[in-house]
Amino acid sequence: MGMMFMDAKTFKKILKEGESISVEFKRGKEGAESDTYESICSMLNRWGGDIYLGIEDDNKTVTGVPKNAVQNHIKNIINMLGDSNVISPTVHLFPESFEYDDTTIIHIHVPESPQLHTYKKVYYDRIGDADIKVKSTDVIASMFIRKRKIHTEETVYVTVTDEDLRFDLFPMIKQKALNKQENHPWKEMSDAEIIKSAGLYSKDPETNEWGYNLAAVLLLGKDETIKRICPSYRTDAIMRKNNVDRYDDRLVVETNLIESYDLLMKFAYKHLLDKFHLEDNRTFSLCGAISREMIVNTLAHREYTDGFYAKFVIEKDRMYIENANIAAGFGNITPNNLKPKSKNPIIAAFFRNIGYADELGSGTRNLYRFVRLYSGKYPQIIEDDIFKIIVPLDDGYSFDVESFEGKKLITLSPLESLVFEAIINGKYTTAEKTATTLKTSSISVERAIIKLKDMGLIRRAGSDKKGRWELITTDLFS
Repeated sequence: MGMMFMDAKTFKKILKEGESISVEFKRGKEGAESDTYESICSMLNRWGGDIYLGIEDDNKTVTGVPKNAVQNHIKNIINMLGDSNVISPTVHLFPESFEYDDTTIIHIHVPESPQLHTYKKVYYDRIGDADIKVKSTDVIASMFIRKRKIHTEETVYVTVTDEDLRFDLFPMIKQKALNKQENHPWKEMSDAEIIKSAGLYSKDPETNEWGYNLAAVLLLGKDETIKRICPSYRTDAIMRKNNVDRYDDRLVVETNLIESYDLLMKFAYKHLLDKFHLEDNRTFSLCGAISREMIVNTLAHREYTDGFYAKFVIEKDRMYIENANIAAGFGNITPNNLKPKSKNPIIAAFFRNIGYADELGSGTRNLYRFVRLYSGKYPQIIEDDIFKIIVPLDDGYSFDVESFEGKKLITLSPLESLVFEAIINGKYTTAEKTATTLKTSSISVERAIIKLKDMGLIRRAGSDKKGRWELITTDLFS
């Protein structure tokens, strides 16, 4: 495993930012202690990271490692990591030292490992800036799945037969596909041909046996079949506005994904204030558009082998979904840093075929656009082992009116709104290029920019020539 050079300038910035999922500070005067190896183990098991020896427990005071002991400490770390009684499987890392403010720091770069490791026969995982001892067999199993980097929806179950599936759903499935595309390829296919073309019947790469896979069970399985294959499969829909300690209404959804979508959408329409928006001479339901993106996400991109129950919760000032996830990163997802990755590509493709979902990555962009229209704010989309989407709610807000209950709304012209959205989504470059995209004049775009700046929504970062426009706020209430 490779080496990463570190210098004082880079370290100063890292020290200022503090510990995180990928950065850990240790004392180090006596060399690497047990908590250092716990961090190495947890980082190997997660996404890798960097450990710095020579910083006190306050995580900011740099005392360094005694210069005459540096080489011995490094040699000892290498030897310990090569001992299977310490780290198993063993790893080969190459600690380095560098000078910082008349002190010496030992830096250990830990890459992500393709294997799962233990420290003294105990599994550790990196959660935030902490090293967590893992004993739960379910969590350990999830860690192994994360390392294998496979889609568990592809798991083949040779014991599942036609009798275990809901073939009565196919007329509805075909009709939904034809509603989206008049000459959809499924139009002339038999049920069995649709199953094969959708990738729901596949070959186990280890046994070479053919059978229905987990995606088929989840999309088309009878309730008892799903329960047998995925005992913890469930989506809890909860409305909690008045009785905040428990709930005002609850729906437990344990059926196939096709019907689960319809049940959860009905629950959303039942408990959310519907608002309609006019766009391109077409009126559409914002409540429906937002709920669709949230529900499709939790159904299509969930890790179904995990024991965590998924939730769709509606509260007075927000609603959210949360579900188990094989995280591809960590932190907030925005249209600017979006790196689309399908967690269950077979299920996601099936949803696209029947019109439940659009192309990969469109959900994040749609949520940012629709939620702004619905509540005047933006959603939070959080990538972690538990994936979460939080949508703020404000029944009094309307994008299409100037004021409500004494609150003044900053109203934008159609062009100002489009330019503002381009800045939010990181698509604004120059007035000329944006004007071409929006099919208007560059002078009109420049006027819109000045208006947005005067409203206090954006500001200029950097020089006039090489700088950029950035957001000050996305709240349109003044």
